[in-house]
Amino acid sequence: MTKDAPRRITVLRTGDPVPSVVARRGQFADLIAQAVGDAWPHDWATVDVRTDAPLPDLDGSNAFVITGSSSSVTERAPWMLRTEEWIRQARAREKKVLGICFGHQLIGQALGGLVAKNPRGREIGKVKVTRLEKDPIFGDAEESFFVYATHVDSVVTLPEGARVLATTDLEPIAAFAVGPFIRAVQYHPEIDEDVLRAYVEARREVIRSEDLDPDDIVRKIDSAPHNSAALRGFVRQIVLHP
Repeated sequence: MTKDAPRRITVLRTGDPVPSVVARRGQFADLIAQAVGDAWPHDWATVDVRTDAPLPDLDGSNAFVITGSSSSVTERAPWMLRTEEWIRQARAREKKVLGICFGHQLIGQALGGLVAKNPRGREIGKVKVTRLEKDPIFGDAEESFFVYATHVDSVVTLPEGARVLATTDLEPIAAFAVGPFIRAVQYHPEIDEDVLRAYVEARREVIRSEDLDPDDIVRKIDSAPHNSAALRGFVRQIVLHP
């Protein structure tokens, strides 16, 4: 971006929260902006990449965030392939990109990794993350901290040259980095306790069908102070870094 260009983070919308969350709290872009807070006092924009709208101009924003989605990267839908090509261009141009959940998986697949259904099963609820190395996106979080997760697919093969940043009991690649500017997290740093409970309620029957206890999952949902650190750390330490 030129010196005089507007300061903007563009959200690539790949899906929508569950309906009860949309009705009460808004779309993923709203949740992301709320979680970032005053770390980014500038403009936000959103592009729904599932439509025929042009993909974001790589020179038109300071950084990009790719949202979660109920879709699966394994579907290989045309809009996913188009967005994966955009991701490859973003990497080649050294743009700053953060992928969340589905976005994490899309980055992994686009850059040469592989996404598949997690053989360890669904990860949903409040989960403990263990850092494997220090990274700006973790801020002042301890080596282990709690986050909010809900996903079935995983990055099962890491792109060449990528670094695993964190793991959970069910997720060997809970976060990864590609070079200095691309980060991806399998969990949801944009959501809070209220949103996570809504997800468990929306998935209650499928959770039961997988021999998990939704009531137990809900009981264990409480504060996770470092859950949103990845978003704020990305903005403060990568997007705003000179």
